[in-house]
Amino acid sequence: MLNIKDAVAVITGGGSGIGLSVARYWLGQGGRVVLGDISEDALAQARQSLEGEVETFACDVTKEEDNQKLAARAIEAYGRIDLVAPFAGIIMDGLLVATDRETGKVKGKMSLEQFQRVVDINLTGVFLTVRECLEQMINHDCRGLICLVSSTGSLGTAGQINYSSTKAAMSVMPKVITAELFRRKLADRIRCVAIAPGYVRTPLVENMNAKALERILGDVPIGRLVDPEEIASLTCELYRNEALAGDVFFIHGGLRLGSRG
Repeated sequence: MLNIKDAVAVITGGGSGIGLSVARYWLGQGGRVVLGDISEDALAQARQSLEGEVETFACDVTKEEDNQKLAARAIEAYGRIDLVAPFAGIIMDGLLVATDRETGKVKGKMSLEQFQRVVDINLTGVFLTVRECLEQMINHDCRGLICLVSSTGSLGTAGQINYSSTKAAMSVMPKVITAELFRRKLADRIRCVAIAPGYVRTPLVENMNAKALERILGDVPIGRLVDPEEIASLTCELYRNEALAGDVFFIHGGLRLGSRG
């Protein structure tokens, strides 16, 4: 079992949401954090709300240079990387084609920009963050975990062909990365997994239309949204337990995805 005390986590999308919750939980266990986010204001607010050893770095995860600097910052500040949590991501929902209710004809389409922007951040950004941090982990003989964030959306959600496609990709990455590390005799010290949250208690979800939120919770057996701290707790347990590798771990309160069984 690994110990979080003094261990170093690199977290993108760390200015808010799940990334910030993981940072707070990690610091509470005595760890150290390098927090990345594209918003300098969000980083500044996050830094003020956190207690412990924290480095912040404003970065665009879609840019190679920014990811290289982020990984280098962790090594410069703390000499190691133990957890990589590339949690930067966006949602830009929309139908592949939208039809008019009266005529039945197509009246709109998801734009290439709307599709590509989500892919750039949610998929290419994760690839770059993982690649740069993994290089540093190998070269500095680190021991730890790469924890990706997939989603129940990876199973296919209408109106999210862009988002669901990126999260489906996250679901296969742990197997690929683990296989590559295994071939290079590195899998005993660097593991890769993914977490797949359902509906999480974030401001975006909580501020949804009341009836829409009620419908969502009607498919969740525990009858409530997942708390961000519960996501953070799972992430940290996956780090501690070195027998967990190469798989996706769902955390969705038993979400039935439209079927009550």
